[in-house]
Amino acid sequence: MRLNLKNLTVQVIIAIILGIIVGALFPSFGAELKILADVFINLIKMLIAPIIFLTVVVGIGSMGDMKKVGKIGGKALLYFEVVSTISLAIGLIVVNIIKPGQGLDTSNVSADVSQYTDAAEQSGGTVDFLMSIIPENFIGSLANGELLPTLLCAVLFGVAAAAIGEESRPVIRFFEQVSEIFFKIVGIVMKISPIGAFGAMAYTIGKFGLSSLTSLGLLMVSVYATMFFFVILVLGGIARYYKFSIFKFIAYMKDEIFLVIGTSSSESALPAMMRKLENYGCSKQVVGLVVPTGYSFNLDGTSIYLSMAAIFIAQAYGIELSIIQMLTLLGVLMITSKGAAGVTGSGFITLAATLAAFPMIPVEGIALLIGVDRFMSEARAVTNLIGNGVATVVVSKMENEFDVEQEQIALSSKTTPSV
Repeated sequence: MRLNLKNLTVQVIIAIILGIIVGALFPSFGAELKILADVFINLIKMLIAPIIFLTVVVGIGSMGDMKKVGKIGGKALLYFEVVSTISLAIGLIVVNIIKPGQGLDTSNVSADVSQYTDAAEQSGGTVDFLMSIIPENFIGSLANGELLPTLLCAVLFGVAAAAIGEESRPVIRFFEQVSEIFFKIVGIVMKISPIGAFGAMAYTIGKFGLSSLTSLGLLMVSVYATMFFFVILVLGGIARYYKFSIFKFIAYMKDEIFLVIGTSSSESALPAMMRKLENYGCSKQVVGLVVPTGYSFNLDGTSIYLSMAAIFIAQAYGIELSIIQMLTLLGVLMITSKGAAGVTGSGFITLAATLAAFPMIPVEGIALLIGVDRFMSEARAVTNLIGNGVATVVVSKMENEFDVEQEQIALSSKTTPSV
């Protein structure tokens, strides 16, 4: 069987393998290749804010029915809260059964974690998070690439355009054409995604080394197994209830999944994911509202990681938590896990914020995870991606905004939909 080297999935897989080899054989050189990943991710990030703005404005502006917009947003947020709470609970249950941190030597924990604790302190509490959604000015949210402020501005703009009615149609049509141009730019940028995946993997292996996996191997296996369990059983069960196959859906999103594995960032696949979900049968309106919101409120993989990492540190320090303390930690995690962006390293900062709000577990314990966090970030980023994809399909089906015939066309197509 010949490999199709023109296929993006094949290119990314080859790039990941080459990155592992280069990072293992030439650690110093591999660590320096992070610049390749940074260039690619920055190219994608520069497109995210305008694409979200344009997609949401076109979706709401052409919808016209504000009650429907409210229903879609309300159902999406309810779904996010229920599923992310389930993911947190599953993480707590599994880590308490396997106990990967029990007996771990913590005497040599001396790594500097100030960069994470300082960032956690600057992130503020729930009120600060809510206030950060409102930008200082309309254009500033787009210029700074801030996800939730951009979404807020887009919703307000779309609602106003819909309220004006027919007179705003030329503006909506213009935005739709501009949106197509931006997606074309995404298609151009995606051609260099294998280079970004190669650089990210070479950096990860070169900087942290394969040897760093052995000492905390049980934790890594536990995290990966839990996320696999969550995707197949929980998300798979939800998909089955709404009459679509989680396995076919994962196969359909394979290009984005391998890209996320290579870059360790679910944000790198966001623009392409939005277009592919539309090609899958979800309406533009639902995709525009659910996907951007989900990237802050529906991070299932990050939620699993946070709950397991927190208890792992407690186990490593020999701290026994009561049921009440576990439930308290679950409540803290339900708050701190919201708003963790899909960028590499944000989960680590959020963990520091969680432990700062839950003083029974020493925050310096996050130093235990520095060496392997990067390796686990791929698992949580992929889980975040699949979780948001499933959420979009579910909300589309709830609102009768899903085209079953288009789904069959997408699944039967042997070529990847262009972005």
